[in-house]
Amino acid sequence: MLLDRPSLRLRLVMLLWLLLTQAEARSFVVDREHDRFLLNGIPFRYVSGSLHYFRVPRVLWADRLLKMHLSGLNAVQFYVPWNYHEPEPGVYNFNGSRDLIAFLNEAARANLLVILRPGPYICAEWEMGGLPSWLLRKPNIHLRTSDPAFLAAVDSWFKVLLPKIYPFLYHNGGNIISIQVENEYGSYKACDFKYMRHLAGLFRALLGDRILLFTTDGPQGLKCGSLQGLYTTIDFGPADNMTKIFSLLRNYEPHGPLVNSEYYTGWLDYWGQNHSTRSSVSIAQGLEKMLKLGASVNMYMFHGGTNFGYWNGADEKGHFLPITTSYDYDAPISEAGDPTPKLFALRNVISKFQEIPLGPLPPPSPKMKLGPLTMNLDGNLLSFLDFLCPHGPIRSVLPLTFEAVKQDHGFMLYRTYLTYTIVEPTPFWVPNNGIHDRAYVMVDGVFKGVLERNLKHELYLTGKVGAQLDILLENMGRLSFGSNHSDFKGLLEPPLLGQTILTEWMMFPLKIDKLVRWWFPLQLIKRAQPQASSGPAFYSTTFSVLGKLGDTFLYLPGWTKGQIWINGFNLGRYWTKRGPQQTLYVPRLLLFGRSTNKITLLELESVPLEPIIEFLDKPILNSTLHRGYNYFLSETLSSYEPMELSGH
Repeated sequence: MLLDRPSLRLRLVMLLWLLLTQAEARSFVVDREHDRFLLNGIPFRYVSGSLHYFRVPRVLWADRLLKMHLSGLNAVQFYVPWNYHEPEPGVYNFNGSRDLIAFLNEAARANLLVILRPGPYICAEWEMGGLPSWLLRKPNIHLRTSDPAFLAAVDSWFKVLLPKIYPFLYHNGGNIISIQVENEYGSYKACDFKYMRHLAGLFRALLGDRILLFTTDGPQGLKCGSLQGLYTTIDFGPADNMTKIFSLLRNYEPHGPLVNSEYYTGWLDYWGQNHSTRSSVSIAQGLEKMLKLGASVNMYMFHGGTNFGYWNGADEKGHFLPITTSYDYDAPISEAGDPTPKLFALRNVISKFQEIPLGPLPPPSPKMKLGPLTMNLDGNLLSFLDFLCPHGPIRSVLPLTFEAVKQDHGFMLYRTYLTYTIVEPTPFWVPNNGIHDRAYVMVDGVFKGVLERNLKHELYLTGKVGAQLDILLENMGRLSFGSNHSDFKGLLEPPLLGQTILTEWMMFPLKIDKLVRWWFPLQLIKRAQPQASSGPAFYSTTFSVLGKLGDTFLYLPGWTKGQIWINGFNLGRYWTKRGPQQTLYVPRLLLFGRSTNKITLLELESVPLEPIIEFLDKPILNSTLHRGYNYFLSETLSSYEPMELSGH
């Protein structure tokens, strides 16, 4: 029998009331009276881990999140990098591995709550700390301040991002329990409270009053990083004085749960320094002490992942320090997604305080070895210039930066011609440390050497009048921490030859990824076999995998420095001669099992006598070979101070 309309209306009203009641029951709040969180009115403490969706291929998200859940975690913390989603002003990308909503859903399927860190600045050892480089097209902009130009861009971005996540807030039925405003702002010397208040107001306007907003800072950053109305949390590692730091936190947050938002399980790596590791025993002991205090903890990182492509950031701690392609971080889950002894040590600690899910963790993924394979020279980079820059050069009396010509990442070629003959070797240099970041210098196509930011400031050149001077500039990643100034790339000052300023430049913004992805596979470039030489050149080979596919690690013995693509995918930078990273992680999903695979390599300096590569079944992350590197200033590597455990 059909229901009459009044009965149907009554049932719909009751259903709506039930849904509203259930939504009303969902809450995550601070209980200041008892120094704890309440989840749905029940005392709650999160034991969380950091994982960055932008460092892990999408098809592997579920695997990594499941392993975190089985480790005993009840939450995952992650950043949202603005530059990953808005490559050009007003152009947004939330597809594929950028699908933030899909990642939130994967976290929910893994039964993990979410602690979200949308920035706008994130650090994360990520290119420009997550800020889009197109902001620097306004060269006088003041980043991370109340500069109207910066705030306008931030407002525009958050008016796109925050409405997307609004349905996923915990009280709306989602899994986001808290959201961080900015990131370690107290470590940024601007100390602009007007900016922080603007962000807090923007978050409240777009997300409402019920979501918990918080800040995170190192112990020295609380003064400028905390803000009334935002819950104050702190970050530190196992070697720090926990009692002293939590006491300091109480000066800013007298009541409520203690929270360490970044408890460091390892540390990042810089090119030219040793691979960072942290003791499993000390990390497990520190975690246990915090949990005994009733603190909520997020472990940074629980799974590090990889800086594929050009996405690595850089630090400035006395010198420009670009970060390696691997972001393994010595984390409990390795770069390849495998559980480590550190994971089991932490899992054992967590089991003393809360229930661990039943069932064993999945075993390590299958690994494979292949090779050695011989790389074949395709040609010098200069010979591909028409394909790398099909629209031709940009001309200017003085050189322009990457940002001025809208080249966000990668490489740009600068070209001019000598106006007089140089017989005696004459210094070629750029004033005011104006190489950002590495320059590969060629005269009439012959490689002459390298200039490098902070480290190598001049080369001695000769040449006849009319000789072609080419400078390939590499952007090694914009500063993500440790600086208050904008990190422009390219030639920041006009180069000098002796005391003569060189003018009349052509700039070629290079689209190398497009060339590798489209031109090389279609074999539209057929040339006579070129002679091997030093300097920037492309090499390639093809191979097949006859056995079962597995994850693997690409090893380039004897190669110097460059970029690698597998089947058109930009795997990242290698720098064998400087280290410490010697292998690059290759997920098996990048390889074809029943057809030909293509590997393309841009070597920037020199190749070994035998130009071979190999795929190994184990990574090599800890071999620093820089000591014999003849143009790397010895004092710059012997005098580094230990890195301070702050800055994410």
